[in-house]
Amino acid sequence: MSSIIIKKATIVNEGRQQVADVLVKDGLIDRIESHINTPADKEINAEGLYLFPGCIDDQVHFREPGLTHKGNIHSESRAAVAGGITSFMEMPNTVPNALTQQLLKDKYEIAAHNSLANYSFFMGASNDNLDEVMRTDVKNVCGIKVFMGSSTGNMLVDNPATLENLFAHSPMLIATHCEDEATIQSNLNHYKQLLGENIPARMHPKIRSAEACYLSSSMAVELAKKHNTRLHILHISTERETHLFKSDIPLANKRITAEACIHHLWFTNADYEEKGNLIKWNPAVKTEADRDGILKAVLDGHIDVIATDHAPHTIEEKALPYLQAPSGGPLVQHALTAMLELYHHGKITLEQIAEKMAHNVATIFQIEKRGFIREGYHADLVLVNLNNPWHVNKSNILYKCGWSPFEGSTFKSQVVSTIVSGNLAYENGAFASEKSGQRMTFVR
Repeated sequence: MSSIIIKKATIVNEGRQQVADVLVKDGLIDRIESHINTPADKEINAEGLYLFPGCIDDQVHFREPGLTHKGNIHSESRAAVAGGITSFMEMPNTVPNALTQQLLKDKYEIAAHNSLANYSFFMGASNDNLDEVMRTDVKNVCGIKVFMGSSTGNMLVDNPATLENLFAHSPMLIATHCEDEATIQSNLNHYKQLLGENIPARMHPKIRSAEACYLSSSMAVELAKKHNTRLHILHISTERETHLFKSDIPLANKRITAEACIHHLWFTNADYEEKGNLIKWNPAVKTEADRDGILKAVLDGHIDVIATDHAPHTIEEKALPYLQAPSGGPLVQHALTAMLELYHHGKITLEQIAEKMAHNVATIFQIEKRGFIREGYHADLVLVNLNNPWHVNKSNILYKCGWSPFEGSTFKSQVVSTIVSGNLAYENGAFASEKSGQRMTFVR
């Protein structure tokens, strides 16, 4: 593998900033020193630029296999790398659902050939595949995904006995989507009676309500406490839920952790008037108080991770009436720059961004030698210019679906270069390589 030297970067890592050189050799961070004079195959002048550990996104839907008209592992991993995300963990609700070890293996084989970013895939749980779940390799798979709310195909886990067994016997971390299905269906029937089939998108947070979220999240927390399960609750969308989690325990000792997503930190229910179905996600974007409460929980340690829940759909699908339009949207290309925009507004520090988008993900999932800028670790790095404004428009959107909820926005910060497992994958607006990323491994 070629060597790279990054000169005079301002390194943002492990709670501090320092100006230093970084030497990358054989895919690893070889040295971090004030001045490195060793020659390298590639030299990057990073004076005035900021070097972050590559972001690790613990929740994406890259739509392959079975839904590749929306996106695929190649197209969406390219967008991720352009956005500074060097590693991702992908969800099992593809078609077919990844509910067997063979179907999970099939996804890894696709990624080995087509993913520009490093990768891992969740094993999916259903009401009737407990034996398959128990066979999951803890060292080579990121976790078990449980949809405690409706999802694609056979992935709603609502059988109490199944949930008890999963939480009691899971060999590894369980990641949950928490929304109470009975509450959602009751709300939906109520609004259908009131409004018929012409329900506007702004009713989405009323249908997929705060109550539905809290009922399910609190149940997951109680199950985890009962069985001492390693639980990670995804995409917290309400201020009330943040109080389910603790902030006074070292992260490595936490048994119950939580994630916030970019859209819940950015949008509010006021944005449905302009954006409509483009910001229709499950769980729903809710109130300004919820958004601000989630950010507060990120900053004070009640919420541990910032991710995307990247879930592309075609613009034609999103243009359907509310009841037919699918939930989800593309975010990986713009996640880091959106968080850096919050930094520019004084709402979060650079060190906290590195912590929540890289360090903590690596710690929670026990990822082997990733998530930090340390000698001997895999060289997953992103170099950012904090003062190079750019405008999001169709000409620079890389998602296969061709649109973004941030379209029309101007971001002050821009990703300059992304290094994936020691390979310069993206530089100055172009892909420097199409070389595949690596499968992540876990120290468990």
